[in-house]
Amino acid sequence: MVVGRAMSAGNNSQLVCDALHMAIEHRASQAGLLHHSDQGITYTSTRYRELLKENGITASMSRIGNCHDNAVAESFFANLKNELTYYRDFKTRQEARTAIFDYIELFYNRKCPQQTLNYLSPVEYETMRAVA
Repeated sequence: MVVGRAMSAGNNSQLVCDALHMAIEHRASQAGLLHHSDQGITYTSTRYRELLKENGITASMSRIGNCHDNAVAESFFANLKNELTYYRDFKTRQEARTAIFDYIELFYNRKCPQQTLNYLSPVEYETMRAVA
């Protein structure tokens, strides 16, 4: 499930910290959180690593050049691009933000069946796990 997201004109530590703050708001009460990322400069920044540590989140980084270490995130971004952004020209950043919000919150998290979740959507899977 996508629990944190942010959009910016540039790729910097502020962008990933904003997304992480959103994720923390959604998952703050859960112990043992694991954060998967690649070894990009934004994820290895001091500010970002300190934010993870302050919130008791363990960082899990893929090996350099190995997208398979972070397959779930790589798959999500491939789907987002193939199903939404490659075939659409956004006139404004707000138009893009709205379309991506709708894709994540209304489709991907709630309706899109995931092979790794026994073909349930992320929301269905979490609901099932909560009652089990």
